[in-house]
Amino acid sequence: MAENGLPLATAISEADPYHGTGTRYVHNPSMEQSASNPTGAVVAPISTATTFIQSTPGAASAKDDPNSFGKGFEYSRTGNPTRGAFERAVAAAEKCRHCVAFSSGSAATSAVIHLLSPGERIMCIDDVYGGTQRYLRRIVRPRMGIGIDFVNFHDAESVKAALKPGKTKLMWLETPTNPTLRVTDIQMVANLAHENGCWLAVDNTFCSPYFQTPFDHGADIVVHSVTKYINGHSDVVMGVSCCNHDDLYDHLRFTQNGVGAVPSPFDCYLALRGFKTLHLRMEASSKNANAIALFLQSHPAVAKVLYPGLTSHPQHQLATKQQHGFGAMITFYCKGSRQQAALILENLHVFALAESLGAVESLAESPSLMTHASVPSDQRVLLGIDDTLIRLSVGIESCNDLIADLDGALEVAFDSL
Repeated sequence: MAENGLPLATAISEADPYHGTGTRYVHNPSMEQSASNPTGAVVAPISTATTFIQSTPGAASAKDDPNSFGKGFEYSRTGNPTRGAFERAVAAAEKCRHCVAFSSGSAATSAVIHLLSPGERIMCIDDVYGGTQRYLRRIVRPRMGIGIDFVNFHDAESVKAALKPGKTKLMWLETPTNPTLRVTDIQMVANLAHENGCWLAVDNTFCSPYFQTPFDHGADIVVHSVTKYINGHSDVVMGVSCCNHDDLYDHLRFTQNGVGAVPSPFDCYLALRGFKTLHLRMEASSKNANAIALFLQSHPAVAKVLYPGLTSHPQHQLATKQQHGFGAMITFYCKGSRQQAALILENLHVFALAESLGAVESLAESPSLMTHASVPSDQRVLLGIDDTLIRLSVGIESCNDLIADLDGALEVAFDSL
C-alpha cells in the first residue's frame, strides 16, 4: 500500500492516465545525441544556418545524422537539423515511418494533392475544413484540372456510388469533421479506397496523435495542422504530412524541397516544445470539454449539442471504438437566430472570440461567418452550418470558470428571445 492508503497499482494508474504516451512524447528522437546535437542536450538545438560546409564538391555534410535522414545537410530548405528532429518526433507519435513538415497545414495538404495529375479525381468528405474546401474548389479543380467530388462518407454504399473507377485516386477524410463533428469509420473508407486503387489521407488535426492514430485503421497518409494541438500555444503556423510508404515519402519530401513551403527552425523548436506536453493538454482540455458538453446539453438556450463523448451523438459508439478519447471540440446550436449567436459570442470573457483551435486557451467562433464563410451558402445549408451554430475549442482553464462564462453569455442571449 502507498502511504496515502491507495494500493500501489491504483496510485500508478491515477498518475498515468495517458495511455503510456508520456515517455514517448518527452523522450522523443530529438533527444538523441547526433552530429547536430553533439552535446546530448535534452532540448534539440535551433539550427538557424541556411547553408552547410561541404568537405568536397557535392558531398553533403553529416549524412550519419539521423535528423538528415541519410541525405546530409547542404541547404536549409532541403534539410535542417531542427526540422528533422521535429519530424522524427511526430512520426514516433503517429506510429509511422515518415513525417514531412511544412510551413502550414494548408501547405501540407497541398503537398498531398500534388500526388495527382490532371484528369484524376479526389473524393473529399463534404463536411471538411473551410480552407480545404476553398483550396479544392477554387484552385485545385479549376487551375490544376483535378476533379473533386464532395461526398458524405456516412456509409459504404454512398462512398461506392461516388467512386469513379480509374479516375478517383485519393480519398480525403476528416474525422471528426470540422465543424459538425461527424465521425467516420476510417477502416471502412480505407478498405474501399484500397479495393479501388486509391490512397486514403486523413486529416487528424481535431484528435491529434494522442486521441487517434489513423494508421492503425488503414490510412495511407495522415495530415495535421501543427498550429493546433501538436504545438498547442497559438504561436506557430505549421503542418505535417505523415506516411509509411517510401514512394509517398519520396514524393512529399521532393515537394517540400521543390515548392519550398518549409517551417523555420525556430517554429520547429517551438512546436517540438509544445509537442512534449501534448498528452497533458489533451487530457485536461477533453475533461473540460466533456463537462461543458453536459452543461450545454441541459441549458434552455441551447437547441442541440454535438460532441462525440455524449451518448446522444449519432456516432458515439464509433468514436468510442475508433478513438482513444473524445477530444476538446464542441459544436452547439443556440436557440433563436444569428442575433442570439452573436450575443453569446460577444458576451464571453474567458473564451476568446477568435478563429483557430487546439491551444491552451479556450476559443469560440461562428463557423458560418468565420472559418467556413468561404463554403458556398447552399452547401452550408446542406451541412447544417447555419448562423446559430457556435464552435468551441476548449482549453485548459478552470472548468468552473469556463462554464460560468458560457452560462453568463447564454443568459444574455436567452433573455433577448
